Amino acid sequence: MEKALSVIDIKSKIKTYLIDFSLLLSIYFLPALSHLFAFPIYYLDPMRIALVVALIHTSKKNAYIIAITLPLFSFLISSHPQILKSFLLSTELIINLGLFFFLKDKLKNVFATLFISIVISKVIYYFLKFVLIYFALLNDKLFSTPFYFQLISVFVLSTYIYLVNRASNE
Repeated sequence: MEKALSVIDIKSKIKTYLIDFSLLLSIYFLPALSHLFAFPIYYLDPMRIALVVALIHTSKKNAYIIAITLPLFSFLISSHPQILKSFLLSTELIINLGLFFFLKDKLKNVFATLFISIVISKVIYYFLKFVLIYFALLNDKLFSTPFYFQLISVFVLSTYIYLVNRASNE
């Protein structure tokens, strides 16, 4: 019995490591892909996609690690986004996760939970970004990504988590 549990634990860890490695690799190549496709891929909200993938397919702890480290990793390998904005993005992703886990049992609907947690974390993100821009600590536009791309991203990710959750409950 212990041996069977140990094998399951190893498989789970391997899955987590493979997902993390894939996410880091995709973020690493993101600038090159943006140039290749002549499309600003950050419009698709790749860090939030990575967060949702980690949230669904790995552990809660791992999702928090991704939220904290992914923007900083992106800054270290590509100097983008700016260091202050990297911390701001990490803060937004951590708030997103915290709200998701806080609301999940209360709402009992993963679509609504993810949707609401993303919207609230984005409102906080834009408020903090506004403050940083206002005090000239961040040299950036308030809205770099068009609103409709953000809205599409929220709907797609919320639908994805809903469908994966529904399939796992059947």
